[in-house]
Amino acid sequence: MSRATASCKVVADEGDVVTRYVCAGLGYDTAWLDEHFSIGFVLGGRLIGGLIYHNIRPGRDVWWTLYTTDKRWCTRRILNFMFGLAFEHFGCRRISMSADVDNAACLKLALRLGFKAEGVLRGFRDNGKDAVIMGILQQEYNMKGKTKCQKA
Repeated sequence: MSRATASCKVVADEGDVVTRYVCAGLGYDTAWLDEHFSIGFVLGGRLIGGLIYHNIRPGRDVWWTLYTTDKRWCTRRILNFMFGLAFEHFGCRRISMSADVDNAACLKLALRLGFKAEGVLRGFRDNGKDAVIMGILQQEYNMKGKTKCQKA
């Protein structure tokens, strides 16, 4: 397979298709979302994940909700795009996200990207699970020398 065909593409969400995909994958409905912007990750013509930017406060902060079914989305190019939207386009100085305390893969990825665990919200999820709140400041984000999520 050529590199061009194996390359994951970033697409803007049209008609909330990506938003619904992310929420369904996480077991959420979309009622909790305020105004938001979503991008999808497409590989081989198939949606394999997405990122919802929500609670956007330009110049201040933004929250991320991420869901994927294939780790091949995670490349330096896509990460730079994701962080660039938050820090440059929206002008945010901070990105926040939460992950279930038992979601080891998500927590590991977030830490490798430079997020810091900032606290645990006990019983936070609808199912009663605890959630870890994580954040990264613009000056903490540095992709220099990092090639992929798995080796970040």
